[in-house]
Amino acid sequence: MAEIRLHNLAHSYSRIPQNASDYAIREMNHVWEQGGAYALLGPSGCGKSTLLNIISGLLSPSQGEVLFDSVVVNALPPEKRNIAQVFQFPVVYDTMTVFDNLAFPLRNQGMAEPQVLSKVHEIAEVLDLHPLLAKKASNLTADEKQKVSMGRGLVRDDVSAILFDEPLTVIDPHLKWKLRRKLKQIHEQFNITMVYVTHDQLEASTFADKIAVMYGGQIVQFGTPRELFERPSHTFVGYFIGSPGMNLIDVEPCEGGVAFANTQVSLNAALNQRLETLDYKQLKIGIRPEFVHLWDTTSADRSGGTQLQDTLSGDDAFNAEVIHVEDLGTYKILTLNLDGQPLKVRLQEDQAVPKLRAAVSFPAQWLMVYADDFLVETGTQEAHNESA
Repeated sequence: MAEIRLHNLAHSYSRIPQNASDYAIREMNHVWEQGGAYALLGPSGCGKSTLLNIISGLLSPSQGEVLFDSVVVNALPPEKRNIAQVFQFPVVYDTMTVFDNLAFPLRNQGMAEPQVLSKVHEIAEVLDLHPLLAKKASNLTADEKQKVSMGRGLVRDDVSAILFDEPLTVIDPHLKWKLRRKLKQIHEQFNITMVYVTHDQLEASTFADKIAVMYGGQIVQFGTPRELFERPSHTFVGYFIGSPGMNLIDVEPCEGGVAFANTQVSLNAALNQRLETLDYKQLKIGIRPEFVHLWDTTSADRSGGTQLQDTLSGDDAFNAEVIHVEDLGTYKILTLNLDGQPLKVRLQEDQAVPKLRAAVSFPAQWLMVYADDFLVETGTQEAHNESA
């Protein structure tokens, strides 16, 4: 097991990169601690696989260093880094039996055959491969082959880390949850540093203790699934995490808060003061559909809107038009038009659905402000986050 540290790491496929867009990996400093279970999450083309291949040694970075337990390994080839990598498509030796596939890396190390036998059976037990040990790998299903691929990485005692590059892509959906659970069990049993690359937020959340979200060649946030959901550090994290993603609205500063069209949203004094000190080109507010407060105005629809106007007499409630309702069984997604801006609201199964108009408000705890796509933090918020 190893701590993996990236120091001033960057990579470009261009021979002479001119600007940030020429970099597949923009300069970053990042640490995966020894024995941790991590996910690298992001859309296709964001640099996830490039970063994984740099760590494993399949690719040399344009600049910066990769360190295993504080030792620079840039010059070491993959076979010297003691890294096991499980790829998107299973890599097995079809002409060999499952037993021989699992034994192959051990025999390459010159391990005595009794030890090989013991180790292979130990891993076969963990991955439920005992019934398949005598089978040729060519006769296995895709998920069975992928378990053999994983087993080849786990069978070695000297592995510094195991890197998974979207390993469940070819697996049938109904089998994915089994393998995700199996990976979690393996990590808990062997305490191996694991980095799991995926574009699926469910896979990342169920496997990893901490998730690094990548966007445009950068890690824009590194945190627990809860931190990513409740306090996205970047608008992309807000958009990418959650179903549906965070509501994001372009705004302009105004007296006491921010505004869009004819709607003003109040901000607390600390946020207003912080915005005054920042130099930015674009300002947005964000709130998750789960956190938008929907006022009970069902009787207002029937009374011609009188009660709705009474509800809106406070500064924090807004009048919106109901556009669409999606019934997803255990919850509903309400789409509103709030002064020309689309707004998603998540309703519980038993929550009343407004017919024509709706009154909504944005609780201050869950309303985020983003300057040039990065979360605006106040000193109070930063101290709270550090103590949490």
